[in-house]
Amino acid sequence: MSNSSQEKHMSDLHIGQKATFIKTLSESDIYLFAGITGDFNRIHVDEEYAKQTQFGKRIAHGFLVASMVQHCTSELTTPGGVSLNYNFDMKAPVFIGDTIEASAEVVHKRDDKPIVTLQVRCVKSDGTICIDGKALIYMVSDKKD
Repeated sequence: MSNSSQEKHMSDLHIGQKATFIKTLSESDIYLFAGITGDFNRIHVDEEYAKQTQFGKRIAHGFLVASMVQHCTSELTTPGGVSLNYNFDMKAPVFIGDTIEASAEVVHKRDDKPIVTLQVRCVKSDGTICIDGKALIYMVSDKKD
């Protein structure tokens, strides 16, 4: 993680530049997220119920997993950038104990505005893509060279 307090600008970002974050999801992550969001869907918090579903056990909230990319987008673009839009697909379930690698990669820089597009993805340790999408970031402190 970058500890730099120096603002980042469009000129600091390059196509192919990437940041990653790895975390193993725990039961406490599930309960904390449920408490923050109010989403106590039984598929996330009730083991007995979850055993009867197609998943066979509890799954992590999709938005919990997707939120892991925020570490990566922040590492690449802050301070100096703010999120405009996230668009992603939840492609596979994530279970307690799964290790996830989140990533964000610069894939496009607009010429007309200080907006960068990032490919965002979360991948399980077995290679299964569980979150796949894009983020648009506005670089509020765009410097003019």
